[in-house]
Amino acid sequence: MELNIVNTKNKKIGSLKVSEDVFGADINEHLLHEVVVMQLANKRRGTASTKIRDEVRGGGKKPWSQKGTGRARAGSSRSPIWRGGGITFGPKPRDYSYKVPKKARKTALRSILSLKAKNNDIVVLDKLESKFSKTKEVALLLKDLKILNRALFLIEQENKNLQLAARNLPNAHVLNLAGLNVYDLLHSSKLILTQSTVSKIEERLQ
Repeated sequence: MELNIVNTKNKKIGSLKVSEDVFGADINEHLLHEVVVMQLANKRRGTASTKIRDEVRGGGKKPWSQKGTGRARAGSSRSPIWRGGGITFGPKPRDYSYKVPKKARKTALRSILSLKAKNNDIVVLDKLESKFSKTKEVALLLKDLKILNRALFLIEQENKNLQLAARNLPNAHVLNLAGLNVYDLLHSSKLILTQSTVSKIEERLQ
C-alpha cells in the first residue's frame, strides 16, 4: 500500500510505501465505538453531587402532630417528597474512568488509520516547518492543501510555534505522537503528518 507525498503547495512529489497491517487493516466499527466511549468516560469530571435528606439543612422539627390534623403523617420537612427536601438516588461524586485492553486500543488505532487511508484523508508532507510564527501561515498552509474542515497535525516532538499558531484556528488541532488516540483521529477530517511520523506510527502499532 502506498500514500502520496506532497509539498506544502499540495503538489505530489513522490509516494511512500506503508504497512498493510497498520494502514490497510480491517475496519472494526464496534471497537472504534468502544474506545471512543471509554475516552469520553475518562474525560468526565464526576463532580455532580446532590444532597440526601440528612444532608439538607433544617428539617429537625416534626412539621405537625402525628394525629388530629387531618393531614398526611410527616416526620420532616426535608423528606424527598417535599419541596426543598433531599434528593432520592441523586448523583454523587464518582470516578467514571475505565480501561479497554491495550491490544484492543491498538486494533482500534489501526482501524481508524486504515479508514483514513481508505478515504484519502491522510496528507503526508515532505516536511513540516517548525518556524510557524503566525496563525495566518497555518491558515495559508491549510488553504493550499485544500483542507476546509478540521485538520489534525500529528507531530513527533513538541512544536511550540505550530501549537501557538494553530490554536486560534477552529479547523486545526495539533497533537503529539505520544498522545495518539482514536477520538482525535475520528474527530478530524484530515490527518497531516510527515514521512518520519508515519514510520514512528508503524513501529508503535505493528
